[in-house]
Amino acid sequence: MPPDIAPRSGRTGVRTRWDDGYGLQVPRAGMNDPLFAHIFDVLPSPYMVLDRDLRYVSVNRAYEQALLKPRDELVGRLLFDLFPNEGESGRRLRASFAEVLETGEPDTIAFIPYEIPRPQSQGGGVEERYWTATHTPILDDDGAVAFIVQNTVDVTEIVRLKQANTVPSSAVPGELALLRNAREVEEAYQETRSESEEFRRLFRQAPGMIAVLQGPDHVPVFANDSYARFVGHRDVIGLPIRQALPEVEGQGFFEMLDAVYAEGKSFTGEGVRLLIHGEGDEGLSETFIDFTYNPIRDAEGRVTGVFVQGADRTDAIRAADRQRLLIDELNHRVKNTLSTVQSMARQSFRKLPQAQEARAAFDARILALSHAHNVLAERRWEAAGLRVLLRQELSPFPGSRVTMSGPEVHLTARSAIALSMVFHELAANAAAYGALSSDEGELAVSWQVAGEGAGRHLSIAWTETAGTPVSANPLVEGFGMRMLHRVVEGELSGTLSLDLASGGLICRIELALSEVEEFASTAA
Repeated sequence: MPPDIAPRSGRTGVRTRWDDGYGLQVPRAGMNDPLFAHIFDVLPSPYMVLDRDLRYVSVNRAYEQALLKPRDELVGRLLFDLFPNEGESGRRLRASFAEVLETGEPDTIAFIPYEIPRPQSQGGGVEERYWTATHTPILDDDGAVAFIVQNTVDVTEIVRLKQANTVPSSAVPGELALLRNAREVEEAYQETRSESEEFRRLFRQAPGMIAVLQGPDHVPVFANDSYARFVGHRDVIGLPIRQALPEVEGQGFFEMLDAVYAEGKSFTGEGVRLLIHGEGDEGLSETFIDFTYNPIRDAEGRVTGVFVQGADRTDAIRAADRQRLLIDELNHRVKNTLSTVQSMARQSFRKLPQAQEARAAFDARILALSHAHNVLAERRWEAAGLRVLLRQELSPFPGSRVTMSGPEVHLTARSAIALSMVFHELAANAAAYGALSSDEGELAVSWQVAGEGAGRHLSIAWTETAGTPVSANPLVEGFGMRMLHRVVEGELSGTLSLDLASGGLICRIELALSEVEEFASTAA
């Protein structure tokens, strides 16, 4: 039986405990204990109690009947050992339990198919049934989740609701036949939903749009509150969908419903544009929806209707469009600024003696910065790959002389700009004085991620191998070298080492991953 819960500081807490007869220590009810246990056991809706390991600690009779298993085969066993499911349904169920354990708040799955093993006495095998499930946490005295109470409602019969039209249309004149069929659909639905008030409450309050359409004319026999709000609270129940929502004609949705009913195949759309009359709209409103149309089948496998699920994505898509416009405007202004800086530099360098080489170097740096901005703009300034930046900077050199190796690392916009300037300085130096200045030299760039937790770091090795031995003269510090130290050690809080070995330049960079990484990297 489930624990008694009492308000405590705005939350629920477990109080004094007693044994329910199945091994679960639960709180003392404010009534006769055997009576409380009896009430739990005879509740018409299935209930079960799980511990933090998702192990059964108690179930009621309705739950035994729903799962076709006696409680002595359930209590003490892990839920997913008895009912394994590695598919989408199992993933959603695990995610719901994890959410409750993490937040200490209830969670509801409005609609989930799940296969239930049939006992051998009923032919064996498995039967796919459809459920709603509410998961309620029971907290201990310290506020931690001690148990999860699940209340399930079997909605298989709703999903498989039979077509209510039992009178041949030839027996009644056209419009009267349509009215009678619509009334029979509504009566059949009302009779079925009266069997489960819990189902009706859960589905009506579900945040997503849900509707059940019946027959070839797609007559709505159920529409939840979200669906009703979306269509402007029009009375669509019992009306053919083309009559209930006439403005949708010609937008392709009715044709998809026809195909689902005729072919028994599901349809899914994401961010699909729809013009519809909403609540208080004088004209058509542009909306965007995610939706799924699934066929409803009877016991013989015939399609009898369509189960509709949807979500209004209008606000999210419009916000994304606005963000895209702002980013495009930002990119445009950045490019204009870089062009202005480049023009000013050219004018300044023009009158200086022997300034052509300096101007060329400055132009190249501005161009490298512009290229890095292009990479980030393509990704909406969210992240840029380390490999992408290197490939872009080294693209002018023959691929046979340049090698790159390392895992995929996604860089923040700030670190991507900074490292693009570092790679540009190294590449420019290699082309002017190093391995890429001759036909025999080669360049190898490798990187790796090491360490754990806060100590995770990114190591980059830039190794040049010249075709002929390089003199061991010390490196001369110029603007490029000062920029490397300033960017790596200053802006990125890393370490930089430069060595001029007999084979060529070796540059090693160490950076804390927290300084540069956008999100977790995966091996390339």
